[in-house]
Amino acid sequence: MSAPEHVDRFLLYAAVALIAVAGLLLLYRIWRGPSMLDRALSLDVCAALIIAGLGARSALARDPFYFPIMLVLAFLGFTGSVGIARFIAVRDRPGRRRRGGPAGRSEEVSR
Repeated sequence: MSAPEHVDRFLLYAAVALIAVAGLLLLYRIWRGPSMLDRALSLDVCAALIIAGLGARSALARDPFYFPIMLVLAFLGFTGSVGIARFIAVRDRPGRRRRGGPAGRSEEVSR
C-alpha cells in the first residue's frame, strides 16, 4: 500500500470512530431528551448517521452497492421529519380551538 492509501484508510477509520461517538451521544439525547421535538430531531439525525456509516462502509470496501440504500434512507428520513414536524406543529398550537366553517375552512374560536 502506498502512503496516500494509508492516509485514506486512517481517515476512513477516524470517520467511523466519529460516527460511532456521534451515535452514542445521539442515543443519550433520545433517552434523555426533554421534549418530543428533541427526540424527533434525534431520530432524524440517527437516519443521517446510518447513511454516513453506510457511506464509510462503502468507501472502505470500495463497493457502490450501498448507494441506492443510502438514497432510500435519505428519502425516508426527510419524509419522516416533515411528517413529525407537521404533527408537532398542529399539536403544539397554543390556545386555539378549531371548528369547521361554511366552506370547509377552519375558523378561530375565541374563548
